[in-house]
Amino acid sequence: MIEQLAGLVRGNPVFTFFVILGLGYLLGKLRVGPLSPGPVAGVLFAGLLFGHFGFSMTPAVQAVGFALFIFSVGYQAGPRFFDVLRTDGLRYLLLAATVAVAGILTAVTVAGFLKFEPGTGAGVLAGGLTSSPTLAAAQDAVRGGRVALPEGWSAEQVVGNVATGYAITYIFGLAGLIMIIKLLPGLLGIDLAAEAARLEADQDDGRRFGEVGYRAYAVTNPGIPAMPIEELRARWDGFSWVRVRRGDEIHKARDLESLEMGDVVMAMGGVGFLTYLQVLGDDVTDQYLAKEPVETAQVVVTHRNAIGKTLRELAIPWQYGVYVEKMRRMNYAVPRTVDARLLSGDVLTVVGPTGNIDALGEHVGFVERDRPETDLVTFALGIAAGALVGTFSISIAGASIGLGSAGGLLVAGIVVGFLRSVRPTFGRLPEPARWLLMELGLLIFMMGVGLRAGADIVDTFQRAGPKLILGGICVTVVPVLAGYLVGRRLLKFNPALLFGAITGAMTSGASLAIVTRSAGSDVPALGYTGTYAFANVLLTIAGGLMIAFG
Repeated sequence: MIEQLAGLVRGNPVFTFFVILGLGYLLGKLRVGPLSPGPVAGVLFAGLLFGHFGFSMTPAVQAVGFALFIFSVGYQAGPRFFDVLRTDGLRYLLLAATVAVAGILTAVTVAGFLKFEPGTGAGVLAGGLTSSPTLAAAQDAVRGGRVALPEGWSAEQVVGNVATGYAITYIFGLAGLIMIIKLLPGLLGIDLAAEAARLEADQDDGRRFGEVGYRAYAVTNPGIPAMPIEELRARWDGFSWVRVRRGDEIHKARDLESLEMGDVVMAMGGVGFLTYLQVLGDDVTDQYLAKEPVETAQVVVTHRNAIGKTLRELAIPWQYGVYVEKMRRMNYAVPRTVDARLLSGDVLTVVGPTGNIDALGEHVGFVERDRPETDLVTFALGIAAGALVGTFSISIAGASIGLGSAGGLLVAGIVVGFLRSVRPTFGRLPEPARWLLMELGLLIFMMGVGLRAGADIVDTFQRAGPKLILGGICVTVVPVLAGYLVGRRLLKFNPALLFGAITGAMTSGASLAIVTRSAGSDVPALGYTGTYAFANVLLTIAGGLMIAFG
């Protein structure tokens, strides 16, 4: 009866796909103490289980997921990839390269010493670093025929070894990296919270966003009319905005020379600034100032006159009457300080009157709500172009050298993402749409990996499980230690930034969450986004190199 039921559902690919996807998400939500595997690991484990019982996926479906994922990774990295090169990019590039090279050298060494079967070393590298781009590139290099396979080994067998090596080592790669990142600062005597606070104090002289409020005050204090607006601005916290109603006219505070008796001052900002404004007079409800609708919107930074400037220099609240509530970079929250420097592709969540937000968008970038649609033409043709570029190769000393599908798609995504940051009307892919396409593409690809590896993972584990686990541990631990030593001794990173940058170099968002929690700050996210764009490119290249040499 059970076998008949299994045979029935095996013939229903829609059922198989969505059951694995749903169960994978449920498994990903399980929590053991502070650790949670997340949806990628959950779908991988669910795929292994179903693969063990004979379920499979059409290779074309996995190829579509692979294309969506790799192109979206490049698209997300595009604006940051070129922008970081012009700022503090060299340090982040060197750190990402250190982690990637240390991972490759370690994987090649353990593969040779422990005598792994062909392809297994690439899987161990990808699993030990929890790097999906490495796994995708390694399998693509085999399927694309760009590496010479050992005699007696088929492409499908080598791809299977990559998958099983990844699946077995991924567990420690995920949990072990989180454990290392959590324990290493304490073992080294580093107080991440104190280091993050020290860096914040150096950057923003203590002034940070706080709880936001919206108040109106009537100027009734006889001493106030003598106060020039510049004195009011001197007390300004750098975040709040102020408007003044004089009679029936509403003015921006910066357009007036001084306040007069009877003026009504409307302000939105932090509690400290609003408390200071109580010296003006009575707290009132003003219908004139309340007429203009206030909304929350996202503004994407693209204009050259804003890129590279700090929030203090732009004076967004004072100039535009808009409160900057949040700041995100590559989908991660970063510290919102007055000295936070804007980079191309940063997303500011702002609160203020609709007209003021529109004015900000004209000078800083564009407002997301203005164009809700996705440019699927550019997205689809970009993927097609990347796949086409990946087919070209040149022959050097008898070896075929080319980007392959993974490299072609990654480069195409980077180019489209960068052009999008320069020209906002091109290649529009809103953040929620990009997240969905990248997440769904990755999970489809992971599902295929799990189903392929599940068919022989028990046999592989019985035959070589301890060796694979040992190799995976080495590949996880050595790059972290190498990255820390180079980052502290040579590149002189602040420890809070450095641990965030190491997690970015290993593309581990779960580990970043541990670092930010330990630091009690978003400062580590700055380091994460600094290395993440480079890491995705370098680790994609690493997958192909590992297949060739390991």
